[in-house]
Amino acid sequence: MEKMSLMYPGEKAPVYKELPLLTAHDLSLDLLSETLSEEKTETAVIYYYLTHLCEDAAVARYRNEIFEDILTFPEIREKMQDVLQKIDFLRQFGSFQKITDASGVWDLVHRMGEMEEYLMSVEAIYETLTNTPIKSEGLKNLRDYTRSLYEESGFAALKKDISELKKETSEIKSVTLGVNLNDRFEPNSVGIVSVNSKYYTKSSVISHFNDFLSGPDKQSFTYDPSRSEHFGATTQAPDLLPGIPLTSLAMLGREDRGNDVIRSMDRAMAHMIGKIVRKLKSVISRHVNVSTEVITKMIPEFMYYIRFAEYVEKMQAVGFTFCAPQVLPAEERKLQTEGLCNLKLANEIRIHPEGRTAKDVIGNDLDFSAEHRIYILTGANRGGKTTFTQAVGLAFVLAQGGIRVPAASFTYSPVDNIFTHYPADENETMDLGRLGEETKRFRELYQQATARSLLLLNESFSTTSYEEGYYIARDVVRALKYLGVRTIYNTHMHKLASEIDVLNREETAEDMAASLVSQSKDGERSYRIVIAPPEGLSYAKDIAEKYGVTFEQLRDHQQS
Repeated sequence: MEKMSLMYPGEKAPVYKELPLLTAHDLSLDLLSETLSEEKTETAVIYYYLTHLCEDAAVARYRNEIFEDILTFPEIREKMQDVLQKIDFLRQFGSFQKITDASGVWDLVHRMGEMEEYLMSVEAIYETLTNTPIKSEGLKNLRDYTRSLYEESGFAALKKDISELKKETSEIKSVTLGVNLNDRFEPNSVGIVSVNSKYYTKSSVISHFNDFLSGPDKQSFTYDPSRSEHFGATTQAPDLLPGIPLTSLAMLGREDRGNDVIRSMDRAMAHMIGKIVRKLKSVISRHVNVSTEVITKMIPEFMYYIRFAEYVEKMQAVGFTFCAPQVLPAEERKLQTEGLCNLKLANEIRIHPEGRTAKDVIGNDLDFSAEHRIYILTGANRGGKTTFTQAVGLAFVLAQGGIRVPAASFTYSPVDNIFTHYPADENETMDLGRLGEETKRFRELYQQATARSLLLLNESFSTTSYEEGYYIARDVVRALKYLGVRTIYNTHMHKLASEIDVLNREETAEDMAASLVSQSKDGERSYRIVIAPPEGLSYAKDIAEKYGVTFEQLRDHQQS
C-alpha cells in the first residue's frame, strides 16, 4: 500500500497521454479549472489531471467510484480538507523527521508535539472513513492503510511514549545554578546544580537579607532578565564540564542577551537531562519510518475530487442533470448518451443567467458505434453545432477523470486521446496561408490518432473555395473511415453530408459515416442535434422566406 493512489488502482501508475495544447484550449479546460478553484496551485493540479488521459476502463471506474463517495458524503469532504491541510502543513514546515545529534531538548520536545498532531490526523482519517458507508475501492484501501499504521507501525506505542515524555518534560519547572568565583571573587563560570519539578522560590538561607536588598533603590541577588546586567558566556572552562563559562560582566542589548541565555541554557539542559533527551531521540527515531509520503501524495488527489464535488453540487442545485458515467472496454470504441449538455454553456448560465435557466439548455443524444463511427454535422449558423462538438469532448474528459457528466446517461469506451481541428488564427498562418496551415496540422494529428481516439473537426478546410474545400474534406472523411476513429466533423459542406451513402459504399471498412443535423424550422433554431439527411437548400429557402428575399416575395413587393 506504500504506493497507493486515489487516481488509479494498484501500485503501478498507468500510461497517460497528454492532451495536445490546442485541444485543451478548444475545450476550455483552463477556464474550467479556474472555475473550480481560485487557488493557483489547485487550478494547476486540476488542469493537470484533466489533460492527462488514461484509456484503461478500470482506472476510469476506480476514479468514478471514489468521486461518487466524496459527492455522496459531504462529511468526508469537510473532515478530509481539515485533516489534509494540517498534514500538508506538517510536511512543508514540520521538523519531526529531521533528527540530528545536535538537536537540543527544546527542538525535540517541539518535534514530539508535531508527531502527536500527525498521529491525531491519521486517526481522524481512519475514523472518518470507518464511520461512513463508503463503497469505493480507493477509499476502502485508504481506510485499511491507516488502520495498518496502527497495527504494523507501532502507532499505539508511539502515542504512549509521547504521552509519557510530555508528562516527564512538563515536570521540569526550574533550574538551580551555581556560580564559581576566582581569587578576586569575580564570577568565573556557572553550572547547573539541579533540575527541579517545582518553580523557584526564595531559599531560607539569607532570605531575610535578600528581602532587605530587594527594597526600594536596593539591588537583589535574584536574576532579572529584563535588566541589562548579565553574565556573558564566552569561553568554556576546562575543569567545569556542565556549565556556562563566565569571564567578566558584560553590558549587552536585551535581544543579544536573551538569545545568549537561551542558547546557553539549551546546551546546559541538554547535558544535565541527557536521559530525557536520549529517550526522546530514541522514540522519534524508532517511529520516523512512519512516513507521511503516502498520505501527503493524496492531498492533491483529494482536492481534485472535492472541488469537482462542490462544483457538481452547485450545478445540480440550479437544475442541471449530472450522471455517473458507465464504462465499457476501450476496444469497443462506443458511446451512447442521452441529454448531453455542454458544461461550459451550463456554467455560463449558472454564473450569468440573464433570465436563462437550466431548462433553456438543450440536451442531445449521440451514438458512436460501427454504424455511426463518423458524423458529418451540418445545420444553420449559430445553431449549436460548435457547442455540441465541444460538449462531446468535455464529456469524455470528465468521464475518464472519474467525474459525473452533464447528461441523463453516458455509457462510453474511454479514448486514448482527443484531437481538435479548429480554424487557425490568422497570425499563425503567415507562412503557409490558412488552408496550408490547416492541411499540415490535420496531417500531423492524423498521424498521432488511433482507432481509439476522438477527433473533433470544426469548419475544417472552409477557408478556401467551396469546391477546393470539398475535395480535401471528402478525402479526409475517407481516411477517417479507414482509421475507424470516432469523429464529429462540423461543417457547412452540405454536399459532403449528402454523399455519405456513396462514401460508405466506396470504402470496405466496417466503420460507417452518418449525417447529423442541427434542426431548424421556419428559420428558427431548435438546437436539437439529430441523425438526419442534411437540410441544405431547404434551410436556405426557409431563411429567405422568413426575411422576404425570395424572387417571388421581392417581385410582389416591387409590384405593390
